[in-house]
Amino acid sequence: MAIDFATLESLRTHHPGWRLLRSEHAPLVVSFLHRMFVAPNVRMISGADLGEALEDELFGLRQQLGDAAFPKPAMDYLNEWASADKGWLRRFYRQGSDEPQFDLTPTTEKTIAWLSTLSERAFVGTESRLLTLFELLRQMSEGSETDPANRIRELKKRRDEIDAEMARVRAGDLEVMDDTALKDRFQQFVQVASELLTDFREVEYNFRQLDRKVRERIALWEGGKGALLEEIMGEHDAISDSDQGKSFRAFWEFLMSSSKQEEMTQLLERVVSLPAVADLKPDSRTQRVHYDWLEAGEHTQRTLAQLSQQLRRFLDDQAWLENRRIMDILRSIEAHALALRHSPPIGDMFSIAATSASIELPLERPLYTSAFRPLIADVNLLEGESEVDEAALYAQVVIDKARLMRHIRHALQAQSQVTLRELVDSQPLEHGLAELVAYLQLGSELKAAVDESTADLIAWAGSASDGTLVHKHARLPRVIFVR
Repeated sequence: MAIDFATLESLRTHHPGWRLLRSEHAPLVVSFLHRMFVAPNVRMISGADLGEALEDELFGLRQQLGDAAFPKPAMDYLNEWASADKGWLRRFYRQGSDEPQFDLTPTTEKTIAWLSTLSERAFVGTESRLLTLFELLRQMSEGSETDPANRIRELKKRRDEIDAEMARVRAGDLEVMDDTALKDRFQQFVQVASELLTDFREVEYNFRQLDRKVRERIALWEGGKGALLEEIMGEHDAISDSDQGKSFRAFWEFLMSSSKQEEMTQLLERVVSLPAVADLKPDSRTQRVHYDWLEAGEHTQRTLAQLSQQLRRFLDDQAWLENRRIMDILRSIEAHALALRHSPPIGDMFSIAATSASIELPLERPLYTSAFRPLIADVNLLEGESEVDEAALYAQVVIDKARLMRHIRHALQAQSQVTLRELVDSQPLEHGLAELVAYLQLGSELKAAVDESTADLIAWAGSASDGTLVHKHARLPRVIFVR
C-alpha cells in the first residue's frame, strides 16, 4: 500500500478501523468487543445475549459517568455498529432462525490487536525474530532449488552440523538457552499465536467475499443457462481452489493430526513450566491455544462448506427455473438491489395495504348441534383365526444409543480423537444403516468434526428378504469424534 496523502485521506474517510479510532465511543466499542469476542475466542453471539451484556455494561458506565452518558438502548448501539456506515460488527441470520447473530469484522479485530500493542513492553526480543526470518529464507531457497547436486550438498552440510552437535552432547557439552533467549522466543510464540487467531476471521471474510463475487456474476448474467454453468463450473470450485482455500486446507490437515496435537500439548506444558517463562505470567489460555485454533478452524471450515453448499443450491435455482417471467423479475430486483447497495433510499421503500377487512358477526356463527348418538349392537364376539404372521409384531429393531455412546467414550479414553470408520471396524454394525444413522446423531450431540475432503467407506453385513446374507456399504465424509 502506498503511504501518500490521497491514500491516507481515503482510508481516513472510508476504512472502518480508522472510523473506529475517530469515534467518540471508541473506548466503549473496543473494550466491550474485546471482552465479548477476542478474549474468549468467540465467533458469533446471538443478538439477545450480546444486547443483554451491553446493557449491563452501559448500566455500569452510567453509574460512573451519569445518566446522560450513552442514553440510547443497547440494541440501538449494536445495530449502529453493524450498519454500513460503521462496519464494526457483522449482523446475519443463521439458517432456520429469525434471531440476528453478531460477529466481529476482520478490520475491527485488527484494530483491537493494534491498540493492544501500544502499551509499553518490559521486554522486547529481537533474536528470535531474526532467526525466524533467516529460517524462512533458508526454507524458500532450498524448497525452490531444482538442481539435485545443490540439494544434496545442503543436506550433507546440515548432516555434518547435526553430527557435530551430537558429538558435543556425548562429550557433555550441552548448550542450554539462558532466561533471556527463552523469554524472547516465548514472547514471539504468544504474538504469532494471537495473530493466527486474528487471521482466521479474515480468512473467513475473504471466503465470503469470493462467494459474493460469484453470486453477483450469476445475478447479472444475461446469457443462456448452459453458458452460465460452463462459466461457473469451469473454475472448479472457485472458493476452495483459491490461494486462501489451499493455504487453509493445508493448515487444517496439519492441525487435525492427533500426533501433532499431542506433541504440541506436551511442548506447551513443558515450556510454560520453565521458571523463566513462568516469570512472564503467561495467560492460562496459552496452554490450550492449539485447541482455540482447532475451534476457530472448525468454524471457518463449516462456513466454507456452507458457502459451497449455498452456491451449488444457487446455481441449481438459476439453472432449473422454467418460469421466464419470474426469472426476469427476480433478476431485475437483484440488479436494482446491487445498484442501491451503497446508497439505500431513506424511509419506507414500499407498503402493502390489506385487500379487505376480515369481519365476523356474532349472529353469523352457527348454533350448537348435538352429536349423533351411535347405535351399539349387543353381539357376542367370536374367536377367529388370523392369517397374519404375529412374529412380525415383535421383530422390531431397537438401537441402543447408550451402548454406542459407551463405545465412543471408551475409544476416546485411549486417544484424543477417533473416526467413525475406526469405531465401526472395532465394533461392527449389528443393525446396519439404522445404527449408522444413530452414530451420526450422536455426533451432533458430542464434539465432532466433519472432514469434507476425505471420504470413508463403511461396510456391514445384512440379510435380504429371502434370508440370504448380503454385504452393504455407504460412502460418506470422514466424521471425527474429538475428546
